[in-house]
Amino acid sequence: MNRITATYDIESPVGVARAAEVLAGEQSTGTFTRLAAETDELRARSAARIERIEITGSRATPSLPSRKAGNSYESGLVTVSWSLDNFGTSLPTLMSTLAGNLFELAELSAIRLVDMNLPSAFAMEHPGPQFGATGTRNFMGGHQGPIIGTIIKPSVGMNPSETAGLVQTLVEAGIDFIKDDELQANGPHCPFDERVKEVSRVLNAHTNKTGKRVMYAFNLTDEIDQMWHNLELLEAHGGTCAMVCINSVGLTGLRALRNRSQMTIHGHRAGWGIYSRSSNIGISFPVMQKLWRLAGADHLHVNGLANKFTETDDVIAQSATSVQKPITEGGPAHLAMPVYSSGQTVWQIDPARALLGNDDFIYCAGGGILSHPNGAAAGVIALRQAADAARNGISIRDYAKEHSELQAAVDTFPETRVALNSSVPNR
Repeated sequence: MNRITATYDIESPVGVARAAEVLAGEQSTGTFTRLAAETDELRARSAARIERIEITGSRATPSLPSRKAGNSYESGLVTVSWSLDNFGTSLPTLMSTLAGNLFELAELSAIRLVDMNLPSAFAMEHPGPQFGATGTRNFMGGHQGPIIGTIIKPSVGMNPSETAGLVQTLVEAGIDFIKDDELQANGPHCPFDERVKEVSRVLNAHTNKTGKRVMYAFNLTDEIDQMWHNLELLEAHGGTCAMVCINSVGLTGLRALRNRSQMTIHGHRAGWGIYSRSSNIGISFPVMQKLWRLAGADHLHVNGLANKFTETDDVIAQSATSVQKPITEGGPAHLAMPVYSSGQTVWQIDPARALLGNDDFIYCAGGGILSHPNGAAAGVIALRQAADAARNGISIRDYAKEHSELQAAVDTFPETRVALNSSVPNR
């Protein structure tokens, strides 16, 4: 296959079929009028094709503000394809084509990019995740089971030594993974260089003392030259994970980081709600995560089940499983690790694991660890016990009867019911 296909959920005042024609023309050879240079031969070679149209309904008013009025607003799913020859395997040009000016067309009163299929050439030409789950575990000394993690809180306000003090508490509690908050990068109050030095001193001392290497995702989001400097500093201090806010630096920034990195890249999707919150406009996570993985992200945030944000559990399930599927048919699979976070406690780890059918995920809990009545160490242990119960197919309440840390967590944190339409167990 040498064509890229994309499926859009659209609504239009001029009808879905006509809107599809406008979309295909705008995003390939055409414009608002036929050009003299747009020959039949050129169109046959380079024009986007409408592959499929499925009408799904209509409504009396537009879903989004629309300059072009209609008597009714028809909705439907439209699949369009482009020749690979139009733009090769360039990710920025692919993004400009799939999600460019078409979002502004007056003929569309709603448009959302919901699916995308790529030729295997993309998987062959792009590096993809350098380490993924296996490499992440190797950095951690062969860690088994899900990776239990947490986030530095307060998000901002602490200086480097105060941050290192919290890290000391967390590593002594037995945590596997710690990450900077996305709001903390290189501010005057907590400069990146000083934070790396102070925190690395704690991490390295803990490794020397216990043999356990805790992975810390330092947020090095910045200009490209500065991110490269940050990478060099992390490498000099034995760093194993570079965190980057992928919507902030874009695909080019992520790829530039991947090209220089000798450690795992932790992709934080801060700002994702801009693309995902409305059903009437935006891009689905299963589409974007393919591009982020091609550009080199080893870990990708997928939100968490029963989270504090707006995405439903079914959306989280789709996002989490998509990260562990091959990007294309043929070529490297480029699998990444999903990162669950947002209001996570012992209650969600069973269905989170059941979605994937494996332990290749990072499970980040803030209050779910630090708010345990017996302290942070007991909070970490309780999450491990909840994961053991999930792996062995035992009810969390039954397992808690013989594991005091888990019992205290069950008694402390309100039971969270995960609402999935699929048949995922909720023990």
